[in-house]
Amino acid sequence: MKLHASWKAPADIRQLDASSNHQFSIMLLGIAQICSWGTLYYSFPQIAEAAMAEFSWNKSETYGALTLGLMLSAFAGLPIGSAIDRGHGRLVMTWGSVLAGLLFLLGSQLNSLLGFYLLFGAIGFLHSATLYEAAFSVIANRFNGEQSKKHITTLTLWGGFASTLFIPLIEWLLQHGDWRLVMQIIGLINILICGVIYYRLPQADPVLVEQHCCEKEQKEQKDKPKRNLAWALRQPVFWTLLICFSIFAAATTAFKFHLYPLLLEKGLSAKEVVGVLMVLGPAQVVGRLLLKLFFEQISMIHLGILVASALPVVFSALAFLPTEFWIIIPFAILFGAATGTMTIVKGSAVPELLTRDAYGAINGAMNLPVKTIKALSPSIAALIWVIAGGYQGLLQVLIVLGVLASLCFALASLLTNKKT
Repeated sequence: MKLHASWKAPADIRQLDASSNHQFSIMLLGIAQICSWGTLYYSFPQIAEAAMAEFSWNKSETYGALTLGLMLSAFAGLPIGSAIDRGHGRLVMTWGSVLAGLLFLLGSQLNSLLGFYLLFGAIGFLHSATLYEAAFSVIANRFNGEQSKKHITTLTLWGGFASTLFIPLIEWLLQHGDWRLVMQIIGLINILICGVIYYRLPQADPVLVEQHCCEKEQKEQKDKPKRNLAWALRQPVFWTLLICFSIFAAATTAFKFHLYPLLLEKGLSAKEVVGVLMVLGPAQVVGRLLLKLFFEQISMIHLGILVASALPVVFSALAFLPTEFWIIIPFAILFGAATGTMTIVKGSAVPELLTRDAYGAINGAMNLPVKTIKALSPSIAALIWVIAGGYQGLLQVLIVLGVLASLCFALASLLTNKKT
């Protein structure tokens, strides 16, 4: 039986189709985020160690390229985020991936430390165009309210598997080729997978873009709230949280980017090291899922103390326990769960412990120094490795940092109770 040409599907069927299309788009975006994180972020330690072995570069000098990239990423967020807010998210992410792919292809021919710096400096700049910050903005400009929150949460679960997939892939490529082959392949992945998926992203909803612009103009026209950034800067809780997040970011970033060579130095085989690194991503996902289940039962400050306290436990285990694969695995899971959970703690601490007013300005004021310290930490860790003559000295420094982060959260708890 033929349907009349003017027949339209019932509203519930059209809504179901739209929902299915949205889920498919988020799934593709999740796949692209796995590839973007795996190639632009997690690939550095393995590529750096292989290049150092070929050129006899110093570790502290080599890891300076990572510091440069992370610094540029921190400062690139504002102009790139502004372009995405104007509805250009699809083009920004597409060209960001294509440019990253071309840079890796060109970088496969480099033969100098200067070229290495230029490559990873540019790659770091493109982090803001391709990783979570860009993807979250694209989702916010396409979906509204609860849909946006739901899709962002789903995307973080996808992204958590980037290290699990790409660290063993890169290790396999290094064993069957060299770091130049790795760069060529991850360059093609950025162009042919990430670039194509980002190009097929749905356009930004012009109504939502206009709405965001109007809301921004309205906020700018209103009088400054009583609890604004100037007010926050006078609160001891602000500085306590800033110091804690900075210490936590410095310790975890230094550890994460040096874990590959650290475990090799401790005597594990390359295969065992990759096995340890593979559990970090799923552990982050597990940490976020557990937090979602018990979100109402625990305050952010108590969760912060608990999460920060995991760091000295992990670092002490690697420093003083026997270096055996099955002994290290539980502590790798603990580290992954702690870092995954802290992402949510950091986003919720300001409104819960300080104020819900001027959230963007206060959070932005915290982010710049935190990202700067985070960018410097891998190079400082490499310098400590040189001075101490190995990673045992670095682990001892990280233990102290972990204890300090826990104490800062405890102090923030006392200041918060005193304020209330």
